[in-house]
Amino acid sequence: MTQSPALQSSKAPSAVPGKVWLYDTTLRDGAQREGISLGLADKLRIAQALDELGVPFIEGGWPGANPKDVQFFWQLQQQPLKQAEVVAFCSTCRPGREAASDDLLQAILAAGTHWVTLFGKSWDLHVTAGLKTTLDENLRIIADSITYLRSQGRRVIYDAEHWFDGYKHNPDYALKTLQAALDAGAEWLTLCDTNGGTLPHEVTAIIQENRASLGSTPPLGIHTHNDSETAVANAIAAVLAGATMVQGTINGYGERCGNANLCALIPNLQLKLGYHCITPEQLQRLTPTSHLVSEVVNLAPNDHAAFTGQSAFAHKGGIHVSAVARNPLTYEHIDPKTVGNERRIVISEQSGLSNILAKARSFGIELDKADPASRELLERLKTLEHEGYQFEAAEASFELLMRQVMGTRSPFFTLKEFQVHCGHRGDNLSSLATVKVSVSSSISDDSPSNGSPIPQAVEQDILQAGEGDGPVEALDSALRKALAAFYPEVAQFYLTDYKVRILDSSAGTAATTRVLVESSNGSQRWTTLGVSTNIIEASYEAVVEGIEYGLMQVLAANKIQQEVPFISS
Repeated sequence: MTQSPALQSSKAPSAVPGKVWLYDTTLRDGAQREGISLGLADKLRIAQALDELGVPFIEGGWPGANPKDVQFFWQLQQQPLKQAEVVAFCSTCRPGREAASDDLLQAILAAGTHWVTLFGKSWDLHVTAGLKTTLDENLRIIADSITYLRSQGRRVIYDAEHWFDGYKHNPDYALKTLQAALDAGAEWLTLCDTNGGTLPHEVTAIIQENRASLGSTPPLGIHTHNDSETAVANAIAAVLAGATMVQGTINGYGERCGNANLCALIPNLQLKLGYHCITPEQLQRLTPTSHLVSEVVNLAPNDHAAFTGQSAFAHKGGIHVSAVARNPLTYEHIDPKTVGNERRIVISEQSGLSNILAKARSFGIELDKADPASRELLERLKTLEHEGYQFEAAEASFELLMRQVMGTRSPFFTLKEFQVHCGHRGDNLSSLATVKVSVSSSISDDSPSNGSPIPQAVEQDILQAGEGDGPVEALDSALRKALAAFYPEVAQFYLTDYKVRILDSSAGTAATTRVLVESSNGSQRWTTLGVSTNIIEASYEAVVEGIEYGLMQVLAANKIQQEVPFISS
């Protein structure tokens, strides 16, 4: 395994002044969250992202617990990470056995990692009721396991499971377990709030008491769970009390209510408290890493997550927007760019002209407050939101609306008609859609006067059909087939999300429906919306705008100037 240069020193790892060592357990503890199931390729992709983020310790899993974790460690032996230490995780040997003959520890050694995290029991209740052994035997297996791993050339981090609960119930015995681990050669003692029931003031007091009992020699780590919604606060309290390692997961994933969220811990420790965790350049990868991990585990990103959420630096109120435009410090606690995020101006019926101007600026369009188009756009926005449109989550549709009001929106095509048929085919329900669209194209006509070709705009009607599991997929398929000959870029577009909201449920089946469609070209994502009492019409509106916006982005990216005559629908 590649070893971090900082860890090759013979000094204790905590000797670096102001340094807090990050220990990520997304691949083990985080994967225990309901709904997460990581394949080998998923684990490798996340490990590489964490390595690039600058995390020094990455817990890869429990070798021997399942074949996937074994393969993960073997793969990293063949293709080591650039700077991170991959850590194998395991329990102490079983009661009544010698560590050298316990197959649990043999699997750990086979993983080939330089560092091993070993967890043992701190709470006497778990020793007697869980392990069903004596308190002295628990001390023996802690010491024997660590001694054996050290004899095999491994460096050991000791996770004191249920430490805080154990200390509250029997402080003398809990301290004996730490001393046993320390005497056997553990280089770090991690205090675990496994049940997540401890509060920050308790963490502070208990760690300070431990320091008085153990002295200043053993470096302490902290591992907190979020069952009381205090995991991040508890980890910060531990660092302020002297802990030099924080264990957590990306996005706070973990069993039950989750673990301490490294995406909040890292910027709080580094930007607010002055500790060094990663470089400023690596810190700018925090938001992309958060989103990448959420994509890999197939969970929607938390838009309201601190620091990395899409709404973390979003401004909706007109007073806020105008103030931020003058000085971002008025309503932002940090510069969003320091964590790889960005400022967003949210557009809604509560918006004032400040929101409109700021939002236009984010699209590269300079509007003047005195320009009648600005006031018209604001009034149009409020009218549409009264009808059920909501542009907060559909910024692509808002940009199209803005360009339409300004007279710079040129549709690439216009709808003539469409039909959707749903029915059973054998045992399967399928949908068939037909669309007729009109597309403008240019042809050349040889002028008899000088022989030079004169481009002329000609409208062509295209009739196309498409199939899908549902009506929206069928519509999208038919539409892209119809446009492919004129705009081959549409072959790269695909739908990534589809949401339906009933706005006036008291109207029953005649209720107004709002549809949000998220589209992607593989590297970008954008959201458009449609509103109608007919869900198919609302869906079509959202799909059409999604394709139009995607084509507009392609042309902008390629710096292609293309004029398409406006065709009124």
